[in-house]
Amino acid sequence: MKPLFNETYFMKEALLLAEKAKSEGEIPVGAVIVAGNRMIGKGYNQTEKLNDTTAHAEMIALTSAFQFMGAKYLPECTLYVTLEPCPMCAGALHWSKIKKIVFGASDPVRGHSLYSDKKGKSLLHEATEVHGGVMAKKCGQLVKDFFKDLREK
Repeated sequence: MKPLFNETYFMKEALLLAEKAKSEGEIPVGAVIVAGNRMIGKGYNQTEKLNDTTAHAEMIALTSAFQFMGAKYLPECTLYVTLEPCPMCAGALHWSKIKKIVFGASDPVRGHSLYSDKKGKSLLHEATEVHGGVMAKKCGQLVKDFFKDLREK
């Protein structure tokens, strides 16, 4: 029997936030930060709503988690995000010392992995584990449909 609180469970929570972003006209990306089995930070893209190019789902979730923990580092936490983090978010995640990042769809245009070197050096903290591809098809389709709808308008 699978445990209730697994990667799929938390990615579904992130997807709900991505759907909220989409309903508000934002690029549909959602993120949750988990400590143990407890969600301590949530966010979704709000760049249009806040008129702030840094208001990415990960950044909002990080701020929420820092406030919850009363700390500037998250070495025992996991980020679940529907789309591979961009370089800006990867930099913030690096400084947070987050333990693990689980993402849904890869971002072949703006993903942080584009900036990794051949030796595997990346923008993320060297202690951070990364696991991509969780519910990738659903996460990726949400973004593709958003931009398709945008082009048709």
